[in-house]
Amino acid sequence: MNAIVTHTYKVTPLNPSIGAVVEGFDFKQPLTPEAKNFIDQALLKHQVIFFRNQKMTPQQHAIFAKQFGQLHIHPIYPNIPDQTEIMVLDTELNDLRDNALWHTDVTFLQEPAMGAILNAKKVPAYGGDTLWSSGTASFEALSKPFQNLLSGLTATHNIMKSFPVERFGNDPVEMQKLEAAKLKHPPVSHPVIRTHPITGRKALFVSEGFTTHINELEAKESDAILKMLFEHIQKPEFVVRWSWQENDVAFWDNRCTFHYAVDDYRPAHRVMHRATLIGDQPFYRAD
Repeated sequence: MNAIVTHTYKVTPLNPSIGAVVEGFDFKQPLTPEAKNFIDQALLKHQVIFFRNQKMTPQQHAIFAKQFGQLHIHPIYPNIPDQTEIMVLDTELNDLRDNALWHTDVTFLQEPAMGAILNAKKVPAYGGDTLWSSGTASFEALSKPFQNLLSGLTATHNIMKSFPVERFGNDPVEMQKLEAAKLKHPPVSHPVIRTHPITGRKALFVSEGFTTHINELEAKESDAILKMLFEHIQKPEFVVRWSWQENDVAFWDNRCTFHYAVDDYRPAHRVMHRATLIGDQPFYRAD
């Protein structure tokens, strides 16, 4: 696909629905207003954007991410001790099976993440790709009658669906952390179709990671529709697949995407650092 080139930066789309590679940045340096606006616009257009060769310390990672908003501290996963906003995804420390399913991050919050910035610190020689799917493309591909059926519905999102006791409560310390997270984050409701607060485009906003049921439907109806939607968002037409290299960065719009971390590289060691940007409360606005 054709690249978009300015005098400083270059954007190369990866497919028509989602994803682009962005060149011309050094994240160890503060962004100029022009540079930040360029990234903002690329993110809105392509939903997930990738940068090669961005070797950052956790402190530099946090400083870079804070230029786009406040950062969230995850209630379950470990973080960098002296940089708590940077979450650690390490196969030697974490049970990461919840990442090997399609999900949108921290939708168990009343105000889920606006986005996330993931930095590859150690990657396997092969395998360990991550896939992103466009919630807008998958919504727009639905028939108008089905779009109308979903419009205005809400669904429940529950932290315990991705962080069950049998996997995250294996010792007293882990159980205490899990119980605290459960008390602090009771189930919440979000619209099944979310309107993007900036672009105004509509996107599917249910995922296998945290969504348990559609509130307005009977259980069998809810199960059938969620199963169909969970399968629908995986269609290759909506998906981009990224093969990681060390020091790669992925920046995605959590308001309109889903992602899946392929768990095909064990026993190789994989370490990723993530900064998660605090977002706003999802809403649905009819045309």
